[in-house]
Amino acid sequence: MAIIYNEERQQFHLFNDEISYIMELINEEYLAQVYYGRNVQTFNQRNPYPYVSRSSFSPSPADWPDRHFTLDAIMQEAPGYDTSDYRQSIIEVTYPDGTQATNFKYESHVIFQGKKPLEGLPATYIVEEDEAQTLEITMLDAHRQFKAILSYTIYTDRAVIAKSIRYVNASPETIVLNKAASACLDLPDYDYELIQMTGSWAREKHLKRDPLTMGIHTFDSKRGASGSAQQPFISLVRPQTTEATGEVYGFHFVYSGNFAIEVEVDNYEQTRVLVGINAHHFSWQLEPNQAFQTPEVIYVYSNQGLNGLSQTYHHLYRERLARGEHQYAERPILINNWETTYFDFNEEKILDLVDGAKELGVELFVLDDGWFGKRNSDKTSLGDWFVNREKLPGGLEQLAKKVKARGLKFGLWFEPEMVSEASELYQAHPNWALQVKDYPLSKGRDQLILDFSRQEVREAIFNQMTAILDVVPIDYIKWDMNRTMTEVGSIGRDAKQQLETSHRYMLGLYDFLERLTTRYPHILFENCSSGGGRFDPGMVHYMPQSWASDNTDAVERLKIQYGNSLVFPTSMICAQLSEVANHQVGRITNVEMRANVAMSGNFGIMLNLARESQADLAVVKASIEWYKTHRRLIQYGDFYRLISPFESNETAWLFIDQAKEEGVLFYFQILSQASQPLKKVKFQGLDPDSLYEIRGQILSGDELMAYGLYLNHEFYGDFQSKRIPFKKINQ
Repeated sequence: MAIIYNEERQQFHLFNDEISYIMELINEEYLAQVYYGRNVQTFNQRNPYPYVSRSSFSPSPADWPDRHFTLDAIMQEAPGYDTSDYRQSIIEVTYPDGTQATNFKYESHVIFQGKKPLEGLPATYIVEEDEAQTLEITMLDAHRQFKAILSYTIYTDRAVIAKSIRYVNASPETIVLNKAASACLDLPDYDYELIQMTGSWAREKHLKRDPLTMGIHTFDSKRGASGSAQQPFISLVRPQTTEATGEVYGFHFVYSGNFAIEVEVDNYEQTRVLVGINAHHFSWQLEPNQAFQTPEVIYVYSNQGLNGLSQTYHHLYRERLARGEHQYAERPILINNWETTYFDFNEEKILDLVDGAKELGVELFVLDDGWFGKRNSDKTSLGDWFVNREKLPGGLEQLAKKVKARGLKFGLWFEPEMVSEASELYQAHPNWALQVKDYPLSKGRDQLILDFSRQEVREAIFNQMTAILDVVPIDYIKWDMNRTMTEVGSIGRDAKQQLETSHRYMLGLYDFLERLTTRYPHILFENCSSGGGRFDPGMVHYMPQSWASDNTDAVERLKIQYGNSLVFPTSMICAQLSEVANHQVGRITNVEMRANVAMSGNFGIMLNLARESQADLAVVKASIEWYKTHRRLIQYGDFYRLISPFESNETAWLFIDQAKEEGVLFYFQILSQASQPLKKVKFQGLDPDSLYEIRGQILSGDELMAYGLYLNHEFYGDFQSKRIPFKKINQ
């Protein structure tokens, strides 16, 4: 791994054994993209992309000697604004004179070992200095005294480049950032298909793949959270790319608020990808000698298909984004009382559920919504984080001790960012909610959002939470966030800074999470936002697992968990076996199918045990026993998608340990059909030269991957599933 600057060719080459990223300076001024893809050992061409006259209507930059050269036609790393490049720009600035023209030129660069943390923002990191190198290139608009410091980190043994930009106002006057993207990549053609992760509540992270067409395509969130409608991720794949073969470029934004990913195909069939904070509801008063740090974008390149891309993201996020005691810890099997009791519970009901769960082998009980304030419905008490003594006369301390005495860990649900109008907190501090002064407020789920951009608001909630966590022996917290932002204003903030509120909120949230997780390192934090509404890399930095969806239906979960796996490892994806008819879609599936889907993630159950049949409870108990034996393999093994639920009536995936010695295949069929075609499942990720024992046969890894197994003829009826373990044998 190295970063090399060739002064003679004015080229930067970032490379390791897997990838190369090459840029060059044009006339020592403009930073152009040359190549991004599989590793090339050497690159000796200078100006390999011909800068020919193609645009008589696009002006040349000021003081440029060649009238045929225009920024509108070259591939750039730091495209400015209103200075002859008419494509989407990384920056939009309003200067004191009211104008916006910005033209960045090269000033200097520095290469250093390691990787710097981003102040106040989640980001990937290093453990040893020699595992990464960083290049910082300072681009300057000398007329404005405005800088963009471009940061590129390449890891030694990962097909990863982490990019961000720090914008610096070196002028004596305040300027206003209206757009501040984190990264730009220009590619020389548009022969791609674009994969997005789209959806809605209870339908998160569905994969959609479409041919890339000319024009501007925007994938974004304006909700104040990354949202369930769109993950801050896209990938560009060649049309022939499959799960196992072909080129893939991935772009993932390490941020949990408003974002925008813009993909533009210009009139020369070049593709520009821009990633950053959404310009919607954003501006920033950048004072003299102050800097604005953008969040990080994770670029991943694979020439081994989508599974190759996923493996890179999985290992990076598990090893260099998540942190703390639970980073590599086996996740406990939990039971959550929500769908069993909703708000209607007392200590006796809870302990009955705990006793039944213990018999099944459950390890953690989670008390969900309803334990605080006067919370008997979702209309009250958010912000009042003190125990409801009518439900729990002995308090959380007594309940937690009784749960632990039964051999289970104890977990608790919080929704710290929200406030109910019917709460003591809101009555005392109505101005603490996000709001536009004297303007009517929208409500979601009968609740408002606390203004986490304000220190005093965060401090009040922090003090309420720590008053509980310092006393009650809590092992797990489910952090929820059940509505998105409207009327985004902050009472008391200067009018010029009101459009900073959304980003300041995120900085405040990250500060809160840093303090909380540092103070309670033993607690396993689970991220939730009405399911997957804020399941993104930014939250992963603080919480190593997330509730993937409120939808627990086994059939729907095939798509949700398959989609999540494109970028998130299994150790971060939580799934639960729930009762039927399913509470979200009303479907009735057998308990084996529900168990196998849920066991393909961090396994939990959400069942009213008193209503379940003894036969089904026996299946649940056996599933828990099996999962404990295979838990580390599933949570920390390599995951391979084999058959897509978006394209087939079947779904298949497998887990294999990194030594390729042990694995398990999961195979699902949704609907039965008469005289159905016979289909094979072809494995991936095995050692082709080794032999594996599977279903009483000894088969080579090569045979299993090239030929596969016929399995679907063994299914009878709707909603069928199989789990098939296999092991390498000594040769």
